[in-house]
Formats: sequence, structure tokens, C-alpha cells
Amino acid sequence: MIPVTTLKDRKVALFGLGGSGFATARALISGGAEVTAWDDNPDSVAKAAAEGIRTEDLHSIDWSQQALFVLSPGVPLTHPKPHWTVDLARAAGVDIVGDVELFVRERRAHAPDCPFIAITGTNGKSTTTALIAHILKSSGYDTQLGGNIGTAVLTLDPPKAERYYVVECSSYQIDLAPTLDPSAGILLNLTPDHLDRHGTMQHYADIKERLVAGSDVAIVGVDDSHSALIADRVERAGVKVVRISRRNVLADGIYAEGTKLIQAAGGAMLPFADLDGIQTLRGSHNAQNAAAAVAACLAVGVFADDIRTGLASFPGLKHRMQPVGQRGRVVFVNDSKATNADAAAPALSSYDRIYWIAGGLPKTGGITTLAPYFPRIAKAYLIGEAAAEFAATLGEAVPYEISGTLERAVAHAAADAERDESAASAVMLSPACASFDQYKNFEVRGEAFVGHVAALDGIAMLIGPATGEK
Repeated sequence: MIPVTTLKDRKVALFGLGGSGFATARALISGGAEVTAWDDNPDSVAKAAAEGIRTEDLHSIDWSQQALFVLSPGVPLTHPKPHWTVDLARAAGVDIVGDVELFVRERRAHAPDCPFIAITGTNGKSTTTALIAHILKSSGYDTQLGGNIGTAVLTLDPPKAERYYVVECSSYQIDLAPTLDPSAGILLNLTPDHLDRHGTMQHYADIKERLVAGSDVAIVGVDDSHSALIADRVERAGVKVVRISRRNVLADGIYAEGTKLIQAAGGAMLPFADLDGIQTLRGSHNAQNAAAAVAACLAVGVFADDIRTGLASFPGLKHRMQPVGQRGRVVFVNDSKATNADAAAPALSSYDRIYWIAGGLPKTGGITTLAPYFPRIAKAYLIGEAAAEFAATLGEAVPYEISGTLERAVAHAAADAERDESAASAVMLSPACASFDQYKNFEVRGEAFVGHVAALDGIAMLIGPATGEK
């Protein structure tokens, strides 16, 4: 835990008692703050009170006495309309922040020079975050991984010299971190997302820009127009910018040329690494993620050879294009985190011959946008509520069966792939659907896939079935 000592003996209001909210309340109390917490869910309030956290309806407190208001990132700050607590805080002139802001204040107070890498972007940020942390850990650094990737940032070990922090930041977290100041800040890309919470694409982009604008080194993917303009603006403001691209040759920066990462400086191009053969970094989207990781690790002083070694040994992000088993020429890939068509596209673009397990609780639009990848699909195995709808979309373009269950789909796909005489193929769970018709969440669905794969005869598992880790 990181005790929030910068608010010792001061009154702090807090709203939102989910996982990160509880962690924040504990960190504030541990640091000596006088916390008053609340949530719209009575069960969350009761749980907090039972743990000794002071609770009170924030309608009733004296806002003029509050030094700060800490808001959980899942609670609306601006759109579709500010939460009622936001209105109360603003009326009283109380600053509104989130847990990432508390972290950066503690870092500045206790170890301002400890390396801090922050990552954002519409797509790829979790993989990039995990890859950077893996490179640092495999290079022998004391590495702390957290933020939007699933570990609340204030549950990490306290800042100290030579401790490296790798923090994934959502747009909601950035919006609540006005003094975010990483050693290296990464903006991977921008496409429309979360506009219900940010109102417009421009407002969404403006929020993402704050992360790199406050960085010592800004690493920006320049393959979309919003991000390219941000790189130019930040550079004009005096920030050192490293541009990355998966599509275009750069005179300065790091770009992908097929599977090769090229480091360019002053027009000179030098090969840095080749991702060919690294199963967990297949596809042009992962070339961008790897380029960002390379740039960030170089920015905080990691040796080039250590970075290359870390790239080669990356185990992948759990449930995201994760190779979990091998049988002969067939690799089994867990992409359970692909809960809509856009999320499934990267995996489908990364293999040439796919036995595709898809379906579940369908999202609006189904899989029509995936039609460009249909030629890569040898056969589809459809499960869950979406099976009939997906079958209609596939029509005569792709052979398919209605498997119904994941267990049956794995067994049939594995048998068909084994008979395939192609050089290589993939049995891939990339559902393009939510899991809730058959599973509690995508993690449970992914673990079920791993278990069914592990039960196949002659399988060589690449991960442990119980943990999903190498």
C-alpha cells in the first residue's frame, strides 16, 4: 500500500466504494487523512463501515472543511451530466481528483526521480503496459504494475529510488489526475470511444493529451490524425517527443517494417528488433505496442539488449491473443477478452488459417465488420445466444457449425485443425461477444477454454491451466 501522507490531518471526502475506492480510502486513512466516504450502493457503504471507514451521506457534510474530493473513475465527472457529488464539490471550490493523482503527489513528495511510465490509448494499452512491466522485471528492476490494468495504483509498494512504476491510465483516470507527470508517457492511438462520458471526440482527445503533455518524454503513435496533431502540439510546447508508427517510415522515432522494429534518428535507420516468431506479439497492432514499449524502456535507461530479451520472452496478456497450447502444427489461442467485433479484429488479422470459436451474448452490429477477415477462417464454431445471428452473417462465405457450447467447439475445432494439411493453423477463441449468457465474465470464459484445451490428447500446454501464466 502507498499511504497518502500528503493529506495527513486533513479532511477528505471520497465517493465510490468499489475496488479502487476501497483501496484509496485505506491509503488515505493509513497516511493520516480524515476520510468521509460514501457510495450510491448501500451495500458498499455498509461494507466500508464494517471495515472501520467513516461513512456519511456527502449531502450532509460541511464541504467548506474538505481539503480535497476523491472521486472513483467510474463516476461521471462531466458527461452525460456531472454526478451530484461533483456539483457539491465544485460549488464549494473543492478540487476533484482520483487515485492516480494521489499516487503522483506521493511520488513527487517521496521519490520524484523514481521512473514512472504511464500508458494510455484507445486500443492496446493493457498489452503495452504488461509488455513494459515484463521487460523491466526480466531486466532485474524493482517493478510495480498497476492502474487500469486491474491493480489499484495505491495498493502498490510506496515510491522509492530505483523503483519503477508502470501504470495503465484510462481516460477517466487522466481526467481526475491534473498534475500527471510521468517520466515517459505513452499515447498509443485514438479512435472514438467512451463518448457517452466525454461528450465529443475532441474532448476525449484533449483528456488523453494531458498524459503526454505532462511527461518528461512523450511517446506518441502517429498513425491517426488526432494523435499526430497531439505529437506536434506537445513538441512545440517543449516536450521531448518520440513518434511511433506501425504503418509509416519515420525520419525520427521507432516504426514497424513488417515484423522488424526500426529505430530512426536524423534520417538514419537502424534495425532494433525482429518480432518474427514471437507468438505473443503477432500482428501490426502488436508491432505498435512493442515499438511503444521499446521507446519507453529506452527513455528510462534500460539497455537495448535487455529490451530485446524481454520482447522475446513476453508471455502475453492473459485472455488477449494468448497462445495457451500447441499440438503439432496447431496453436490454441485464448482471445476471450475480445467481447465485440472491433476487439476480435486484431486476432483474426494475425493468423492466416483460423478455426474460429465465436459467439456468446451479441453486441450491436454483430460481426458484419469482420467480413474482410472471413477468407482467413477455415471454419467457425458458433456458441451461445449469438450462434444463429452469426451463422446468418457468415452465410456461404465461411463454413460453420452451431456448436452450442465451448467444450464442444474446442473438441470439434481441434479435430478439424488436426486434419488440416496446411503448414500451420490456429484454433482461436475470439468470441466477438460478451460472456454473460454462459459465463460470469470473459476471464471465466477464457479459463474454461484453457481447461478444455488442456484436456485434449497430445497437447503441449504453453501455460499452466490453473493460473493462465507461464
